[in-house]
Amino acid sequence: MKSYTNYFELKKISENTYQLKLLNNWNKQTLSSTIKDLEKLNFSKNSKLTVDFIDLKECDSSAIIYLISFFKGFEEANIKFENLTSHESIYKFYEKHYQNNILEEKKEDSALEIIGRRFYEGYKETINFIDFMGKVFYYFVYSLFNPKKIRFKAILKYIDNSAVNALFIVGITSFLVGVVIAYQGAVQLEKFGANIFIVEMICITMFREIAPLVTAIVIAGRSASSYTAEIGAMKITDEIDAMKTMDFEPMLFLTLPRILALVISLPLLVFFADIVGIFGGMVIAYTDLDVTFFEFINRMGQEVPLKHLLIGVFKSVFFGVAIAIIGCYRGFQIQNNTTSIGKYTTISVVNAIFVVIALNAIFSVILTQLGI
Repeated sequence: MKSYTNYFELKKISENTYQLKLLNNWNKQTLSSTIKDLEKLNFSKNSKLTVDFIDLKECDSSAIIYLISFFKGFEEANIKFENLTSHESIYKFYEKHYQNNILEEKKEDSALEIIGRRFYEGYKETINFIDFMGKVFYYFVYSLFNPKKIRFKAILKYIDNSAVNALFIVGITSFLVGVVIAYQGAVQLEKFGANIFIVEMICITMFREIAPLVTAIVIAGRSASSYTAEIGAMKITDEIDAMKTMDFEPMLFLTLPRILALVISLPLLVFFADIVGIFGGMVIAYTDLDVTFFEFINRMGQEVPLKHLLIGVFKSVFFGVAIAIIGCYRGFQIQNNTTSIGKYTTISVVNAIFVVIALNAIFSVILTQLGI
């Protein structure tokens, strides 16, 4: 059997074995008619095919792409090329970048597959986080026995960024929250003639819950995001790899100073927020309930135990540790592309705020059950 056109010649060599000789010019002008002629050929795709390029004068990219697509229908072992030398470079290039499955519809995963994948990803995330926490704990203990390894200048720098630069926003937020609590409480207390109890309501609420929580959320938005972005930028620019090459441990140089900075600065910020928030409450107590500043301070000293202030400051230490660890952990997860910085910065802020709220709820339940 032999088929012949102006652009190819098909010869049957033996049973299930053919030779396809390409002729003349294969380009976008002649390709459509050539495709129709090839589609008319009646031979099995399981056949062995030898393709001869010796008489092919011209073959542009569109023809090459079609030939690659046509030959993909055969088993790779059943295709043999002869005299491909003059067209080999362009053929190999397009064959390398050819996407055979580009038009295939993506298979939708079943609900069980999705659940399994999410569970496995959560498992890996948990293992990685535990590993990170283990390294943090190890190098923290190591630094205690090797104080020279602690970077005090870096800690002071991060305290300046985390605390000093956040004083204004923390102060404004705490003042407004104190005003709102006092104003809402004043409306209710005035109905019962219990104006003076505004002192206990404002002080205990601010000391135990509001000031630590609001301050931690503000710092989570500022510091967790900045820690993640800073470490991520260093990872993209290979600075962290350079540190490891020079035998500088990233945990000691990048993570621990940030954690210690927040452990020191967040309790101080909470104390500052307590003062500003109480002052906001005092203003409303004076203007709406005629409770003078002297009466307010005097009753606060008599009726509000110091333990409420200490509980809020104590909780803030754990908030600082959690915010710093999450910010640094997400920073080390950033990949070598700029889009992941935005992704993991957002994740770190959301995670930090959620953990702060969760820790606050846990402390509230435990301390209440203990009667503290």
